Amino acid sequence: MKVGLIGCGNISDAYLKNAKVFPNLQFVACADIREDAAREKAEKYGLRHLSVADLLADPGIEIVLNLTTPQSHTEVDRMALEAGKHIYSEKPFGLDAEAGKEILKLAEKKNLRTGCAPDTFLGGGQQTARKLIDDGWIGKPIAGTAMVLGRGPEKWAHAPFFFDYGAGPMLDLGPYYITALINLLGPAKSVTAMTTKGSDTRVGGPETVPHVYPINVTTHLTGVIEFQCGALITVITSFEVYKHGHAPIEIYGSEGTLQVPDPNTFGGPVKLFRNGYKDWVECPLSHGYTTNSRSIGAADITNALK
Repeated sequence: MKVGLIGCGNISDAYLKNAKVFPNLQFVACADIREDAAREKAEKYGLRHLSVADLLADPGIEIVLNLTTPQSHTEVDRMALEAGKHIYSEKPFGLDAEAGKEILKLAEKKNLRTGCAPDTFLGGGQQTARKLIDDGWIGKPIAGTAMVLGRGPEKWAHAPFFFDYGAGPMLDLGPYYITALINLLGPAKSVTAMTTKGSDTRVGGPETVPHVYPINVTTHLTGVIEFQCGALITVITSFEVYKHGHAPIEIYGSEGTLQVPDPNTFGGPVKLFRNGYKDWVECPLSHGYTTNSRSIGAADITNALK
């Protein structure tokens, strides 16, 4: 299927490079509100660079890959669906639940497919962890932890983006962890949470040109997800932590504990401890796609359409 990419920022390189792994995807065009960015990306990967309007009007393009900024995701998704295109979007799906529902409702009305990052749960590491739970290696999942802890990209040149509405630690990194948990444990039943932030401003940006920028979102979020299977998972996402010693995800079961790899990656390690073991045992990965496989989500849509 022919794919058109809208949004030619940093993440687009990962998608375009790894799309070569999936023969059912053919990127043919790209667009960006910055014409120079679209032209540069088109020259690098042998694509046509078009305006957004021309890309959406192209009858040969069947899927739109939406890599715009979070504030534009809903608008671009809506335009693509109205143009009769299937969509795959970077996270988050919308800035709030209502925006997400709007896109799902429109896709259903148009009989079109929608998908959204992260697709890392389709990688070998997460799929192996899922298989171990399904096969009963830790018994009944009872509880667990999911920890996204760090200072955030406060020194990056585009740091203010990550501390603005639509980002922050939960909407920037949290989707990887929540998606992984739902893949491992099934649907959630309820959520209880509290949030805070350490300051109203930060100093960051390039080391040579530091500047003060506002913190427009809460930067430390902690809560508990109750899953329908009965498991209670404590989740913390934070840009307020200088150093920690937590594993990304741990699932505690009636017969053992599972350490799940960083859900921002596709591989391992996956570690298991059962009653009677002396230490963690690293489990061989049972599934493929263990290296960077971004675009696998869009490829999955094409498989679903066959």
